[in-house]
Amino acid sequence: MDAVLPGLNEIESAARLIYQTMPATPQYSWPLINARAGAEVWVKHENHTQVGAFKVRGGLVYMDWLRRERPEVKTVVSATRGNHGQSMAFAAAQYGIRVVIVVPFGNSVEKNRAMRALGAELVEFGEDFQAASEHAERLERENGWHRVPSFDLRLVTGVATYALELFSVCRALETIYVPIGMGSGVCGTIAARNALGLATKVVGVVSSHAPAYALSFTAGEVREHEATTAIADGVACRKPDAVALEIIRAGMDRVVMVDDDEVKDAMRAYFVDTHNVAEGAGAVGLAGLLKDRANGGQRVGTVLTGGNVNSEVFGEVLCESRVSSLA
Repeated sequence: MDAVLPGLNEIESAARLIYQTMPATPQYSWPLINARAGAEVWVKHENHTQVGAFKVRGGLVYMDWLRRERPEVKTVVSATRGNHGQSMAFAAAQYGIRVVIVVPFGNSVEKNRAMRALGAELVEFGEDFQAASEHAERLERENGWHRVPSFDLRLVTGVATYALELFSVCRALETIYVPIGMGSGVCGTIAARNALGLATKVVGVVSSHAPAYALSFTAGEVREHEATTAIADGVACRKPDAVALEIIRAGMDRVVMVDDDEVKDAMRAYFVDTHNVAEGAGAVGLAGLLKDRANGGQRVGTVLTGGNVNSEVFGEVLCESRVSSLA
């Protein structure tokens, strides 16, 4: 493999850095989720970070590296649907670095407000994440800014700390279900699993309305595909990252695809069973776990990767009365 995953020392070092800013997040086994899944389920609550999502871990590690290795950088630019942008703004504020974030038109109003509140300058461009990402590249070239990619091994190292926390408490998980957006979460989980020498199977979960990573995993090469999910914008990837795909193909067991209705069911399940709010992408892992319950085993895990859902959207999801969500 050309991509070298972080080892245990690197992940533990990243954890020490992160804990200067935030505590470890909890992992709980909820009785009602267990009954729904027919298994012992451990949920890693990354919705409990300061920005409501797991991305902040990677942001803190990346900005620390930038401060040490590229102190001349005064402005960074990146693209996001929200959580990555909040992470960048939150972390960069500690070092006085200016952050410009490109979001597609029609992006979450509440995520946009949160990014601005953290100090980010927003630019709206394009109809989807990929178009916004390509515009961020243009802004980098035109202005000489430093572009923070959506996938980078420094981001992976930071994100791997949530999996290290979970695996340190729950070392005997048979399977863990992880949402795939651009890939840092699932790659970080693979890195922590490998570093600890565990046998846990890592299953990636994607939206069937954004199947690019699933298609690429099967084909063994990057395959683009339109992303049309209406609820899980955080995993609406049109073009996978080649390095992430390499890591995934080497370390992931399989892919499960879930549709928007299954994601909404999982969002309702989190609220009804645990009273936690999950955004669509944040509930994708649970949706995959429930769909694949016959294959996961008796002790499984998943990551509630974020809770940043527009209040209006969440209200509509809760009001939809699909019987299966309350089964």
